[in-house]
Amino acid sequence: MAMCPKCNGKLKITDWRPNCPHCGINLVYYGMEERLLLDADKAEAEHAVFQKRIDRVKCSYIGSKLSVARIILSIIPIPLLLLPLAKLSFSAPFISESVSINFISFYKILSTLDFGAVIGLLSSEVLGKVFISYVVSLAAILLSFLMVLAHLILLFLSCSPRGKSRNLTFNSLALIFAVVSTVAFSIFAKNSALIFPSVINGGLNFGILAYFAGIILCIVINILVFKKNVEVKYKEVLVGGIPSEQYFKLVEDGVPLEDIRAEMARRTEQREAEEAEKKAAEAAAKAEECEKETVSK
Repeated sequence: MAMCPKCNGKLKITDWRPNCPHCGINLVYYGMEERLLLDADKAEAEHAVFQKRIDRVKCSYIGSKLSVARIILSIIPIPLLLLPLAKLSFSAPFISESVSINFISFYKILSTLDFGAVIGLLSSEVLGKVFISYVVSLAAILLSFLMVLAHLILLFLSCSPRGKSRNLTFNSLALIFAVVSTVAFSIFAKNSALIFPSVINGGLNFGILAYFAGIILCIVINILVFKKNVEVKYKEVLVGGIPSEQYFKLVEDGVPLEDIRAEMARRTEQREAEEAEKKAAEAAAKAEECEKETVSK
């Protein structure tokens, strides 16, 4: 059986009117003001939490000159992959071709790759070991690119609790995968030359060194930003007139809602009094200035 929220009187099925038959309060609107206040506090508290995230994102991007430089240096490794990373040359009767390998040619290789033929080559006793190193080289440079891209995308989280370790982890993995790719390709080129002497020749090109330099610069700039330890400037957000930090502390300490409401009212009155005093001072200053202008005329 339903109860009146104010007097706890029992309500019968026949009590269909909106007012309590015992105390007369409107059952529909009773406590609505309190619920609206709670909803307002909840909305302001959520805004305070979201504002902190916005402030951290802004600090991650434009917190200092080094932070701005980090954005540029985080982009640089991606176009460096378009430079010639390695080269392969084929020399045989009626065939002589030299191929420069970069990320575009790597994409073309993947898009036209016959996976059945790849599995067949991997199982070959003669070409299996050679081709494995080639596949490892391609896979490693792809993973390195993905780490660079992940670092760039998640740069806005640099000022989050785990932002420092996350950035350095992505940069370090990008460098490690690039080294693995380089070593694997060198092994592929060496073994190919042993199996097909004077037919297949391969080697690294200047692009891979530029790519290494780009990743190392990312690591260095991240370390410099972390050492500078730029402080996040949080915008003050009020919850019912109370600074959000103090409000969350009161809630965490279990302060009764009535006391929090009283503090909100006190803060609101104080703020209104300060604003009124400020306006009065501005009006007095303006009147004094007008009086001086009148006297001078």
